[in-house]
Amino acid sequence: MCWLFSIPKRHRNARFTAHRPGPKLIFVIRMHNWKNSSIRARTVATLALLMALSSTAPAQEPKKKAEAKAEPELPAQIELLETKYRFETNGDSRKEVYARVKINNALGEEQFARLNFQYNRSFQSVEIPLVKIIHPRGGTAEILPSAITDNPDPAVADFPAYQQVRQKSVRILGLAPGDMLEYRVVTTTTHPPLAPDFWLEHSFDRTGVVSHEIFEADVPTLPDLRVRIGQGFPPTSVSNSKAEKSDRKIYRWDLLETRKSAGLETVQSAPDLSVSTFRSWDQLADRIGSSLIPTEKEVRALHNRAAELTSLNASASQKASDLYDFVSKKIRTVDLPLGATGFQTRAPADILNAGYATAEDKFVLFATLADNFFGPARAGFISSTDGARNGDLPSPARFDHLLTMSGYPSITFWMDLNTEVAPFLMIPTQFLDKPVFVVGPSIENRWESVYSSFSSPSIQKVVVSARLEPDGKLAASVSYLMRGENELLLRLAFHQTPKEKWKEVAQLLALSDGFRGKVTSVSASDPYDTKDPFRVEYEVTQPKFVNWEKKPVRIPAILPLVGLPDPPQGDSTAKIELGTPLEVNLSATITLPPGTTAHVPPGTSVKRDYAEFSSEYAAQGETLTASRHLRFLMRQLPAERAFDYNAFVRAVQNDEGQDFTLEHPGKQEQAANAKK
Repeated sequence: MCWLFSIPKRHRNARFTAHRPGPKLIFVIRMHNWKNSSIRARTVATLALLMALSSTAPAQEPKKKAEAKAEPELPAQIELLETKYRFETNGDSRKEVYARVKINNALGEEQFARLNFQYNRSFQSVEIPLVKIIHPRGGTAEILPSAITDNPDPAVADFPAYQQVRQKSVRILGLAPGDMLEYRVVTTTTHPPLAPDFWLEHSFDRTGVVSHEIFEADVPTLPDLRVRIGQGFPPTSVSNSKAEKSDRKIYRWDLLETRKSAGLETVQSAPDLSVSTFRSWDQLADRIGSSLIPTEKEVRALHNRAAELTSLNASASQKASDLYDFVSKKIRTVDLPLGATGFQTRAPADILNAGYATAEDKFVLFATLADNFFGPARAGFISSTDGARNGDLPSPARFDHLLTMSGYPSITFWMDLNTEVAPFLMIPTQFLDKPVFVVGPSIENRWESVYSSFSSPSIQKVVVSARLEPDGKLAASVSYLMRGENELLLRLAFHQTPKEKWKEVAQLLALSDGFRGKVTSVSASDPYDTKDPFRVEYEVTQPKFVNWEKKPVRIPAILPLVGLPDPPQGDSTAKIELGTPLEVNLSATITLPPGTTAHVPPGTSVKRDYAEFSSEYAAQGETLTASRHLRFLMRQLPAERAFDYNAFVRAVQNDEGQDFTLEHPGKQEQAANAKK
């Protein structure tokens, strides 16, 4: 197993993979969409299983007197990163990257133990003329050619149709903390599919990982070539070159400590440099659409297969759902970056027969099947971050996801064919209301906003059945039923995790909802069964949950906490985003040890036109019950209602802060009672 480290966007063709020798595993939660969270689980965007660090930390040195607080040491420091692009008038290009990296600790050693560079051998080649290690006490070690391998990218290892997408790797042995790693990589592109057009986008490092960055773009002077430079980093020099047959212009940046010089801590949404020869977004759409849009002949060729996948008497909506289910679930998604094949697609019949496809090819297959019944499908190029917008230079560089727009007369809807476990018409939240670049025939608006047509109401139901033992141990059974945004997040988590690791997913889910015990068993419904809500059940135990010797004993309601969206900070004019209307029902039954008496807190009821919250707590004999109910009724509130919304939030939080008070006879009292 390996840990795949993310790297700056400029290294689009490089991925650094660190191999972990230790068996220990941990989970990492990537939190998402805090502004629209109802229970803690609602904020979990992805449950990603990563390798844990198995090395122990070195002993700390004594603190120096009056020593200033230092920033944490980076695993590796890129002391010099030099990147040079050269584009030709026919669309060919050459990219050369030289890097000098200081390895600071064992983690940095692991990060750079292997360098991986992805390319498409149909129109690209990668050469690695230099890889060497410079030791701090002198001496160098050259990496032998035998350490360089060229294999199909791991993402396509099982998919022969895409093995032109390759990965050239360098295994670096003998690397240690204190060493300096140098390497040079040259990527040559010849006759790319969208030639003679070319494009380039680049943003400079703002994290402090790169100490010194040199960047150079050498472009020909062409009538349609446009260059846009952001305000943060103006070029160090712009020079003209007439030494060749055609005029050229060279843009060069020489930046030291770019983050400090720019005064910026985060990457801007727009790139620092954009280059494009596309005259307009319409032209780009025409170029990409020539591969994505099926011909009438291809549509007719799959008519019989399309008819087999749907019922003759089914409605148009049901036909769309049937075709969506087939393409999204039965055609396996090949996890390649958008554009890795140069936006070249395979024949629909070949895709159907193979049973696997990239995002582009899955769109082609759906469009071919669906065009037999209703209007033509359109491809929606979108970014999971801010992404491209209509005012940017036309370029496919920042798109990282492909959605599908389809429909029938007077109705259109969006779909995500590539998630595999997304219910029909459910769109991941990170894409909602974002600009999407639409490619296809008969387009009225080249740019649209993504919306969800998923008709089922969003619900979250959590049922807890717990038992508190005389020794203070808590054993609980927790059941989740989810429909809506978090349903998809949990489906993805269980779909992407091997079944033998589901217990770790449930453990993370339990921790996110405040259950601190150990998960002993877990079950979940089939992630592909998208017709019904997603269900998860697990058993969790926590020794020493209470200490009966303490008087009195207080315990919470053993329910997930409700986390309401925070109002915008520092902006009195911003609207309060509540998110998709949602209903949350939480209930718990707690069985107490014999002889225990309980005092319950009062319930709460708060109603507004935008949300409602209520709670009830009761004790009957040795059984406690607790329930909380929350409904979001509106998507957003105007800024002037912040005072009222804050009062609503405080009422909910005050209710959550209440405890049950328990009285249980101690060991001496139990012994005395037993004698009587």
